[in-house]
Amino acid sequence: MLAAFVKKETLHILRDKRTILIVLLIPIILLVLFGFALSLELKNIDIAIIAEHRTESIRQLAEKIEANPYFTYKRVINSGESDECLRRGDADAIIIFSKDFEKSLQRPTDKPVIEIITDASNPMNSNAAIGYLQSVIAGSISPIAEIHMLYNPQMSSAYTFVPGLMGMIFLLICAMITSISIVREKETGTMQVLLVSPAKPIYIVVAKMIPYCILSCLNLVTVLLLSKYLLHMPVENGWLGVCLISFLYIILSLSLGLLISSIAKNQVMALVLSAVVLLMPIMMLSGMIFPIENMPWLLQEISYIVPAKWYIEAVKKLMIEGLPFRSILTELLVLLGMTLFLVIISLKIFNRKKD
Repeated sequence: MLAAFVKKETLHILRDKRTILIVLLIPIILLVLFGFALSLELKNIDIAIIAEHRTESIRQLAEKIEANPYFTYKRVINSGESDECLRRGDADAIIIFSKDFEKSLQRPTDKPVIEIITDASNPMNSNAAIGYLQSVIAGSISPIAEIHMLYNPQMSSAYTFVPGLMGMIFLLICAMITSISIVREKETGTMQVLLVSPAKPIYIVVAKMIPYCILSCLNLVTVLLLSKYLLHMPVENGWLGVCLISFLYIILSLSLGLLISSIAKNQVMALVLSAVVLLMPIMMLSGMIFPIENMPWLLQEISYIVPAKWYIEAVKKLMIEGLPFRSILTELLVLLGMTLFLVIISLKIFNRKKD
């Protein structure tokens, strides 16, 4: 009986070419757009140098900056030109070497004095420029403390966007297609015909979710392949773990779509609930864009009920930090609990409305 309903729903989906295109193409477009085209990496930072004595050490450091793809080395300027140089936009950052810079290099007890001035009218660009320069200078001058950036030494923005996009794509797409599909059956009257059949309502609902689960798994494979080969995400050691936690997250998202379909009266309402209402919490309270630790305590507490928050944290641990699967047991149990809760509540509401 269940197999027959699954076959019926699969044939219905295969006839709807537009839905298949939307479900399969939207994740690819979003991943490429956010993870590849919209980059937070700052490149071509214009650098000028102020050095009263152009010593060999300063020359070598200038050559290293010039060879770095993140910098565009302009020229050596006089100390009185720094302010005007920044105002005109000729430089984004200026490195100032002290007069006794070379001597302090030769004295182990002294630290070379290097001053970095940036245009902070754009704080994000300013912080990025300082971070890049500190990394280059630390690698060239031994007395300065070494800087090591773990897990993302290239500071690639894809490492930030990909886990968040996976959390957003699966939740929105799965919830949207499931809710609209069931509500459409209600509007056309075919759901009532199915409910009076000998099959139990749970079989009907599960049969409708299985084909969309398969489509979502295809999305998962596509996203992981694009992450690996297009965005160069380090997925080697976490394939199985990411697939397992993602499959659970897909089931959770489908269950959320079932809940929405039980509440919504028509397809427009289902679309609004699944797309608009879910989108803001995912983007604002999941850690996808803004660090949760920097939010007011009330928003931090609310973020605990956002499924995407737990999924994104788990994917970052597995995919980026390369931690073992046991490190995400907390996230796994939370997502499992949320899934069971959504399934139980959805079925209760669904059965009550049927009766």
